[in-house]
Parts: sequence; structure tokens; C-alpha cells
Amino acid sequence: MAQPHQAQPFPFDALAWCQQITQTHSQTFYRGSLLYPKGQREAVWAVYAACRIGDDIADDLGPHSAGAQLELDRWWAQVQAAFAGHAGEGQMQRALAWAVSRYPVPLTAFAELYEGFCMDLRGTTYHTLADLELYCRRVAGVVGFMIAPIGGYRGGEDTLGAALALGQAMQLTNILRDVGEDLRLGRLYLPRELLEQFGVRLSDLQAGRVTPEYRALLEHLCGLTRELYAQGRTGIPLLSGRAKFGVAVAARLYAGILDELERGGYDNLNGRAVVSGRRKLWLTLRELDVQFGHPQYCPLHWAGQQYQRLKA
Repeated sequence: MAQPHQAQPFPFDALAWCQQITQTHSQTFYRGSLLYPKGQREAVWAVYAACRIGDDIADDLGPHSAGAQLELDRWWAQVQAAFAGHAGEGQMQRALAWAVSRYPVPLTAFAELYEGFCMDLRGTTYHTLADLELYCRRVAGVVGFMIAPIGGYRGGEDTLGAALALGQAMQLTNILRDVGEDLRLGRLYLPRELLEQFGVRLSDLQAGRVTPEYRALLEHLCGLTRELYAQGRTGIPLLSGRAKFGVAVAARLYAGILDELERGGYDNLNGRAVVSGRRKLWLTLRELDVQFGHPQYCPLHWAGQQYQRLKA
């Protein structure tokens, strides 16, 4: 595990920027992060923002942009500089340099993330489920390796393996939610061998036709994703302090997207499965009730505090 450098001064403006990035791009992840204590919470935002900026380069510029790889390489150089203790001038690098000086976030996880973004820029075709699982590991699974050291954990490699599975489950959830949107951008993450196995035609997907064969494929993939969630949840009790609550809530809310996808008849070609704000609040309180067990103080008072925090 990487050792943090000498702690850097708290970069208030850079971390406020990271908070805004996190809140804007992932309400689900943001709600989970609010349950971390101060200090850890800001480090989680710094890591998320760094990941988000790299992801935006790969998504927005895409494989047909001549400058995309150059921009991504510049992002990777800034990440490496942050790990070397150089805060630089940019908000992302300053925030990340502070976070990794305080917590033992591994640079190797960012290296895998960089390789995952390069896969996007190459326009990788996913022939097998193993191909897709590798992609999900690189662009999301390794985020578990980044977040776990911030909150602390016990259980060694078993806990990190669970964190990896949870990150992969969340990325697969995103992919299953966004099939139609990705198709309109010229991307298809569904493995070709599974399309053939279930008799799904690309022309039907492009036309927005949700066929029985396609529903069967999505039911299969949702089942695999839920298995990854189950594997990932085995590591939650091994997380330290309030980190377990943040991760548990994020997992519950992401899995809620699968519930909405199923309720909508697996139509992810003509719209997105969205978990309403009211349902997110209900799922959050339900998960905290499961995780908290028997609170040492009034649960209604505590629930009210969490509600106000989530509204903020």
C-alpha cells in the first residue's frame, strides 16, 4: 500500500470544487460520501473528482478526437505529480495532492484507471464477458482500492477483493442504465458473444426495439450484477468507522437503478432508469437501519440529522 507524503495544507477552494463536481455528476455517490466524517469526506471528493475529469476526457473527446490521448496523458501526468507531492496550480491536482498526502491511496489504482480510459479512446469492442469485466475493473473496480484506505479497513486482500467487486457492479449498473444513450454516441459495451447467445440483433437495438430476446439478456446481466453486489457487500462490515455506512448507502442506491430498470420492462434504449429523490431517501434510511443495528441514541433524531445532511 502506498505511503502518504507529508500532509499538505487544506486546500479549501480546490476541495469545494471537488465537492461540486461530485454532487453534480453523481448524486448517488455524493449521498454516500456525506456519511464519511470530515476530512475523509473531502478526500473521497478529491479522488472522485480526479476520476471524473479523466472519464470526461475519454467520454467527451472520444476515440475520433486527435487531441484526446494528449489530454488524457496530461491528466495522467497531473495525477502522478500529485502523488509525488506537487500540488501544482489546478484544482484537481491540488485537491488530489492533499488527499494522497493524508491517506495511503495507491497510485497503481490510478494507473489501471488510466488504462481503462485508454480502452475508451481506442474504441475497444467487447467480444466476451471477460473483456467487459476487465474494462469494469479498470474504470470503476479499482476505485474501491482508492476509497478503502481513506476510511480504513481490516481483512486485507479479501476486503479489497470485495471493494473491487462492488466497483465493478456499479459500473455494470451504469452500462445497463445507459445502453440507448451510449448507442447514440456510437458505443456498445454489451459483449458480442452474449448478443449472439441471446439472439439480440444490433439493428433492433439501434431502432430502440426492446425484444423478448433483449429482455432475457438484460435479466441475465442484471443477475450477474446483483451477484457482484452481494460479493461486494461482504466487505462492508470490514470497513472502519462511518466509512461502512457511506459505502453501504452508495451500494444500495446504485442497486436501486437495477430495480427501476426491471420495473420499466428493461427498456434502456428509449430512456434512463432513474431512482427518484424520495425513493433514494427511503433506501438510504433503510440501509442505515440495517447497518446501524441498535443505535445508542434516538433513531428518529438521528434520521432527521441524516435527512438534513442529504438535503444540503
